[in-house]
Amino acid sequence: MDSITSIKNELNEKSGFQIWWRLLRPHTLTASVIPVFVGTMFALTGHEINLLLFLAMLLASILIQAATNMFNEYYDFVRGLDNEQSVGIGGTIVRDGISPITVLGMAFTFFGVAILLGVYICIASSWWIAAIGLICMLFGYLYTGGPLPIAYTPFGELFSGFFMGTVIIGISYYIQTATLTSTVIWLSIPIAIFIGAIMMSNNIRDLDGDKENGRKTVAILLGRKNAVRFLAAMFMSAYFLTAIYIVAGVLPVWSVLAFLSIIKATDVIKKFRGKTKPLEMMPAMAATGKTNTLYGLLLGVSLLASYLF
Repeated sequence: MDSITSIKNELNEKSGFQIWWRLLRPHTLTASVIPVFVGTMFALTGHEINLLLFLAMLLASILIQAATNMFNEYYDFVRGLDNEQSVGIGGTIVRDGISPITVLGMAFTFFGVAILLGVYICIASSWWIAAIGLICMLFGYLYTGGPLPIAYTPFGELFSGFFMGTVIIGISYYIQTATLTSTVIWLSIPIAIFIGAIMMSNNIRDLDGDKENGRKTVAILLGRKNAVRFLAAMFMSAYFLTAIYIVAGVLPVWSVLAFLSIIKATDVIKKFRGKTKPLEMMPAMAATGKTNTLYGLLLGVSLLASYLF
């Protein structure tokens, strides 16, 4: 059995449609779905919402996230960071033989469709959204593209949390209400932290390989043990803020439901402890995405419940 077949078996990678599905890196798409859902539910608590605008925003956000993942796949391959043994990537180029140009072309196509959806959103709301959307797409590209990729610096978690969390929540709220309040910005912070945590867990898993290739991520600067502790602190700060918002009456009492996701957050830390190999840390990485999903869904449901009851 050759090395490519062996790693594909270990990762349970299948051929056919699964190749293109993996290219999207579906476990990361929670970072695009949850902010739109939460931002829209915030809007619903005080306004009627436009379902078509919600769906357009949701699809555009998913496309931008998927395109960002494809740029990551392409540029990490071009720079020699990925090989057939790399864990956590789609593997479409290094293991499935898909042309790098095909991957790059799909990324730009996804951006193009997102722009068309953005035009509809702007027509229905404000053309200021176009400028903000283009900035988000630019930083999505610059995350791994450009002369100094953000992913190679200590600011990956900060940028991903801000743009995919705070900015997307703000846009999702604004297109439904034609206004933006400081409350929405404050309430977006826990989601931004959870999205940053997805990037953090990814960097913990890839720490050794990233270090060899000259990256300077937070995980590398802290070291693996301290990085896991920092990840735990991120989780705790998000829950602490949620508790403050509930006590202050900014979030409804229903939002205590979001604390059920602590079970999954705790599971993330347990799965990271004592692990040093990327393949061993894949369950922890997946659990981080699930923590964001569970927290965001429960928070959104709590806002919906406060509207209904």
